[in-house]
Amino acid sequence: MDLTAFADEVGVEGAVTITGLGTRGGAVPGVRCVHAPAGIDWLQADEMTVCCGAGTPVDELQSALAAVGQRVALPPGGSVGGALAVGRAGVRRLGDGPVRDAVLQARYVSSAGDVVKAGGPTVKNVSGFDLCRLLVGSHGTLGFVGEVILRTRPIAPVSRWFTIETGDPMAVFIALHRPVSVLWDGRTVHVLLEGHRLDVDEQAARLGLTPAEDAPVVPPGRRLVAPSQTLAEVAALTPGDVVAELGLGILHVQADSSDSHVAPVPEPGVASIEARVKAQFDPTGRLNPGRTARG
Repeated sequence: MDLTAFADEVGVEGAVTITGLGTRGGAVPGVRCVHAPAGIDWLQADEMTVCCGAGTPVDELQSALAAVGQRVALPPGGSVGGALAVGRAGVRRLGDGPVRDAVLQARYVSSAGDVVKAGGPTVKNVSGFDLCRLLVGSHGTLGFVGEVILRTRPIAPVSRWFTIETGDPMAVFIALHRPVSVLWDGRTVHVLLEGHRLDVDEQAARLGLTPAEDAPVVPPGRRLVAPSQTLAEVAALTPGDVVAELGLGILHVQADSSDSHVAPVPEPGVASIEARVKAQFDPTGRLNPGRTARG
């Protein structure tokens, strides 16, 4: 995929912002806006890799991969670039891992208007600092991703949600074998199991899980806590107002002014590192001005 036109659009001077489908925050208001290229460049099913433009809708990419029995570990909706810029995995993170693990290579436009390659097309041929992991979750403040090569995964033969009413969610969590997601709302444990039908059915029967028709709806707010403190945090909130991802310390809470749109304040040492990294990648602060790597 030729990124020359995209690099020319980003340019070398003046504030500039980027947006995809606008589902994960969108462009910085009042700033000249650019859009990353879209489309699937190639798909190598035997190598389990796919190359696409950052502006490609995630759902469109998943549909193309499903035709060959594969998928990519990105949350649904929005564009590929938006999912990588925000870096949030959704409720499948326990099984799929973080979003950054899906990225093998990224080609991005720097603040100087240059096309830069980070990573490599295979797992084993990259040495040095992993810039892909730095770009994921940076909210477009270090560079505008134009093209990525992503690692794909096989689609499981069976994928089912189950529930169980219990006051001891950790007993269920510990007894599960490689669950994709384990959620706790203070009263009910929601479990996503994938694999061969007989294995899924056996595990559900052994633990007394009840099949659920749909995935649970999680509130829009998000907080991070120590995994060991998850149950205490849930107990301190009103049942129904929180859904916790067990094993990860991620709480989905009813949005309010304190947790929905305000980026968390980092510790002084973290803020210093962020400022130094930003100064190296974007010394004039022209990329997504006003945004930080936290949103």
